[in-house]
Amino acid sequence: MIIISAFSSLGEYLTFLEKRNELKRIRVEVDKYLEITEIADRFVKVGGPALYFDNVKNSNFPLVINVFGTWDRVVRAIGNPDDIAKKIDELIKLPTKKIGFWDTVKSLPNIVGLMNIKPKIVNKAPCQEVILRGDEVNLNDLPVLHCWPLDGGPFITLPLVMTQDPESKERNLGMYRMQVFDRNTTGMHWHHHKDGARHFSKLKPGERMPVAVAIGADPATIYSATAPLPPNVDEFVFAGFIRGSGVEMVKALNSDILVPAQAEFVLEGYVVKGELRREGPFGDHTGFYSLEDDFPVFHVDCVTHRKNPVYVATIVGRPPMEDAYLGKATERIFLPMLKMTLPEIVDLNLPIEGVFHNLAIVSIKKQYPGHARKVMHALWGLGQMSFTKFIIVVDEDVNVHDMSYVRWKALNNVDPERDIEIVKGPVDVLDHASPYPRFGSKMGIDATKKMKEEGLIREFPPDIVMSEDIRNMVSKRWQEYGF
Repeated sequence: MIIISAFSSLGEYLTFLEKRNELKRIRVEVDKYLEITEIADRFVKVGGPALYFDNVKNSNFPLVINVFGTWDRVVRAIGNPDDIAKKIDELIKLPTKKIGFWDTVKSLPNIVGLMNIKPKIVNKAPCQEVILRGDEVNLNDLPVLHCWPLDGGPFITLPLVMTQDPESKERNLGMYRMQVFDRNTTGMHWHHHKDGARHFSKLKPGERMPVAVAIGADPATIYSATAPLPPNVDEFVFAGFIRGSGVEMVKALNSDILVPAQAEFVLEGYVVKGELRREGPFGDHTGFYSLEDDFPVFHVDCVTHRKNPVYVATIVGRPPMEDAYLGKATERIFLPMLKMTLPEIVDLNLPIEGVFHNLAIVSIKKQYPGHARKVMHALWGLGQMSFTKFIIVVDEDVNVHDMSYVRWKALNNVDPERDIEIVKGPVDVLDHASPYPRFGSKMGIDATKKMKEEGLIREFPPDIVMSEDIRNMVSKRWQEYGF
């Protein structure tokens, strides 16, 4: 049986961390302007605990940060990503030719709680214990961090942004940073390829679209907001899949949007098509500032929260940061889906220094000439993988997570003229090196063993490997040698 995430709220998770001495309380007054960032950055860089600030200057609420700041903490928060991947792999391999998908699922008792993963609608929720409207709304009361010296202002960095398609009413949960402009407006920094932006694009000029933003949900729901799911996959259902139980949700007070019932805060409001405001700069997850640009304005007309809420935040900057470990979880969780499209793939590594979109190392079961190039172009055609700036393809015997081994293979197996492929296409909006916004060049490196049909006119040498019988003999005699 695979046990996944067991936390139904942020509070449950924080209590769990504190019992394990993985949450450090800071009781002296600290400043949300730069000071908390410097403290948190020092802790995340050394794999330190989550930090709970009881006394944030000029704020009415405590703040917690670094809750996903190590790989072990991500595993405890959402479950082991490899176990989640196995669960996905089981579903992918289900026979669904003549019977319905859900009927097939019912026949597999080892798929824990799968019929119970849809959101559960409730009428009363902790997130609406306190209701603030009109002049009572003041975002400056929240301990929103001004993270880095050149930031354009304070930013909400871990928001769960909920929108609905104006036509189909299909909902989306995304995570888009929000610069606080004043007591009741923020920026809404959704990139062009994000579903929130897609919903917004369907509005007519001057038309309003309701938006709700939760701060501080259960760990699985927070993670699901970051997951690169297809547009037709509900993030809340995915969160239920990770948790093994449906997420409790309640109707927002001012719209039909359903929000996480166990959230710490919920901001309700709207955006207007045609209303933009200059946002940024912002110290981003690339380790560089993303520059100023115009984005929609989020008007907040209602704030609800628990009676004793805690504000959860993260900081991004030069890796490793919290988002690096969440990105690694995504790498492992979505590998089975990648293999479903490209079954020749053995493993994938997105190094933390590549900040998710700059480098992918892929091992494949090579079967024919040009196979590595086929994989490169296929990856460049898949969702957010299309933004990958460098792809290195290696043979199946290469451990893609052993960077020393990968470098050895690539540096020795590659002839630059023959094995490097340069193409043009979309790149991540945060890629500051590309000559144009969202468009630039990408490189594929074929580091696999070459075939004659690929232009190798001489014999490709074998790796130097000791014979297995000698290895076993030496291992058996190791203590005998006096080591």
